[in-house]
Formats: sequence, C-alpha cells, structure tokens
Amino acid sequence: MNVAVIPARGGSKRIPRKNLLDFCGRPMIVWSIAAAIESGCFDRVIVSTDDAEIADVAREAGAEIPFLRPPALADDFTPTVPVVCHAIEQLEAQAGGARSLGAICCLYATAPFVRATDLERGLTLLRESGSDFAVSVASYPAPIQRALRVNRDGRLEMIVAENMLVRSQDLEPAWHDAGQFYWGTRNAWFSGNPLLGPSASAVTLPRARVQDIDTPEDWATAEAMFRALHEPSR
Repeated sequence: MNVAVIPARGGSKRIPRKNLLDFCGRPMIVWSIAAAIESGCFDRVIVSTDDAEIADVAREAGAEIPFLRPPALADDFTPTVPVVCHAIEQLEAQAGGARSLGAICCLYATAPFVRATDLERGLTLLRESGSDFAVSVASYPAPIQRALRVNRDGRLEMIVAENMLVRSQDLEPAWHDAGQFYWGTRNAWFSGNPLLGPSASAVTLPRARVQDIDTPEDWATAEAMFRALHEPSR
C-alpha cells in the first residue's frame, strides 16, 4: 500500500495560517491533495495536522485525517522525518501492527506547483533505482562556485577566488531541494539515512515550477509564477 503523507501544522509564523490561505483560487493545501489524488500513485492520501480547521478543509478535498498530530511534533523546530515516521506508526497501529506500507511520499502542503506526473516519476524512480529515497530537486540559476560575499566594509569578495575567471559552462551544475516531495520506502524513513544524500535519487524539476513560499514576498512571487504557467497567453 502506497501512502501520501502531507504535513500541515496550524502554527506557521511568517505567513500565519499559510496552509489554508487562498492561493490562486484554492486553499494552499488543496493543490497538493489534488495532485496526489490525480497521480493515482496512492492507496491513501493522509494529512498529518494538529489543527481542526486544516483537518476539515483536507477532508473536504478528499484526504484522510486518521489521527491528529501531537503538539510535540507540531512546533517550529520539528523536522520532516519524525512527522512521517509518526504517521507510519499510527497507520500501522491502526492496522493491528501489520507492516503493510510500501512506498511513502512526504508531500508538502505548500507545493502548489507539484504535478501528478512529477509524483509518478518519483515513484517510478524509487522502484527502478533501488534508492532509499527519490527527492524533488531543481538546478540553481547561477553557478554557486562563483558565489560572492559582502564583507564588513561592504565590499565584494569571491567565496572561492580561484573560480573568478572560470567560464560558467565549465563549472559543475549544482542542485537544491525543490521543497515539494520525498518518496521513500517504509524502512528508509526509519533508517536514519539523510533525505539529501547518497541514498537518494534526484527527481529533477524545471526552475519555473519551483518556489519556496516562506514570506509574503515569496507568496506574491509564487502566485505570479503560477498564473504565468496556467493562464492562457493573449
């Protein structure tokens, strides 16, 4: 049985109630739920939340809320892996202790750009690669090897000075976590292996569909990107 676990706590600080705010016509979390259902990858789509209003909106969108997340796993400092492991433990306990789960995908509630086809590619890669995890990533728009710092005098310095004159096309491409989803086997989530490491394979996404949404400025940028992708050209 494959399961989507969508973490969605109620106490976001920088954008209060972020998971429920209207994003281009839908509560933010509904985009992730809809993509998970559309993908056909999952036997169950679960939302892990501590918040009754989020639970109600998620149910209305077609997700399940088989448990509420405890406060100890719903603060500002709780990492992703313990939340997913808690969800797995709850589902297995409700099934009488049977370990019937196959692939588990942590899908963030703030991933309106995620597509059903991305989730399908992730599941296929997890199965075919033999990796513990399959993680969504995107490339940096500029070579990180030529990054700059501003010193205490307000002057520029190369962080790696020897790359000053190296052509950008001669530098190795660099990638970052796209912040959308992480596929993993049941055992991988409990293994202690890092999500971003040698045990993970890369599900590459185009930069035009990747945007962190942590601040009001991020939100405005994301909505502009989303509309550009989805509204017909004139």
